[in-house]
Amino acid sequence: MPVNETLSQYSDWSYTTTVVVYVLAMIFFLVEQAFGKRGVRAAERTRERQLAGVGAGSASTTSSRESGTGASGSTTPPARTRIERIGRMGAALTILGAALHLAAFVLRGLATSRFPMGNMYEYIMAITLVTVIAWLVMMARHPIRHLSAFMLLPVVILMFVGGTMLYAVAAPVQPALQSYWLVIHVSAAAVGSGIFLVPGVASILYLIRSAYDRDPVKFGKLAPKLPSAEVLDRVAYRTTVFAFPVFTFGILCGAVWAEAAWGRFWGWDPKETVAFVAWVIYAAYLHSRATAGWRGTRAATINVVGFAATVFNLFFVNLVSTGLHSYAGVS
Repeated sequence: MPVNETLSQYSDWSYTTTVVVYVLAMIFFLVEQAFGKRGVRAAERTRERQLAGVGAGSASTTSSRESGTGASGSTTPPARTRIERIGRMGAALTILGAALHLAAFVLRGLATSRFPMGNMYEYIMAITLVTVIAWLVMMARHPIRHLSAFMLLPVVILMFVGGTMLYAVAAPVQPALQSYWLVIHVSAAAVGSGIFLVPGVASILYLIRSAYDRDPVKFGKLAPKLPSAEVLDRVAYRTTVFAFPVFTFGILCGAVWAEAAWGRFWGWDPKETVAFVAWVIYAAYLHSRATAGWRGTRAATINVVGFAATVFNLFFVNLVSTGLHSYAGVS
């Protein structure tokens, strides 16, 4: 089918705008990280306000008026500081960027009348979208909003590289990828790899925080503003637990597709080999994390190695090595 050039152009504009919005969000988050209170303290203040609201019901009417509480016993929360408002603006920009990001992905598919994962540009678009969505979910559950700049940095770098050096003009997919397995296998691989970026960054920050806890001289300016090592470990573990079975499913589907397309389930192609190595690393992380003697720094180090293997598989294997998975779409 012919490509809809108008929708393709809208997709490119949405993609570029997304990068700009993410960069602006990073600036807001960096301001909050540099000048604001730690996210843990902000969460503690919220809990204190809630407890104060519960206990205000026993106060007298006069005391309620003096303290700013109403007759119902609820208390008026203190005004947010300027830095907190900046952090919330950064979160709002991230949500806006995610919406534009999704629009760019959908418009690309509509423009080409196919599933938009036929080349490296589209694949990176999908991976980074999954990463941002996963981070927004974790940000809503844990006091890690002020760390968003660290998470958005690899997203912006990947999108910049994808939109410049790896950009591919919208076109029909090549015959080798015209299969329903493209939707199943590549989607699972993209979701798993995208979520794996979150525990990778969280584990790096965990190592920084734990090094500071052992020796306050190390990372004296950055580490005190990070959440506790327990929070970072929890974020890394929970996201890995979710991503690992999805990534496993993607590998299994790839083996089934390989048997249908090439007549064998596994051939130690470079892409297959590195994906298997990454799978083994993350399996070792989950095993070590579940074993009391390997929690903490050792487990986080394994997760960082898995993160490095994922990035290596994304770029080096697709762009440098030659194999049956060489579908980068880069001339």
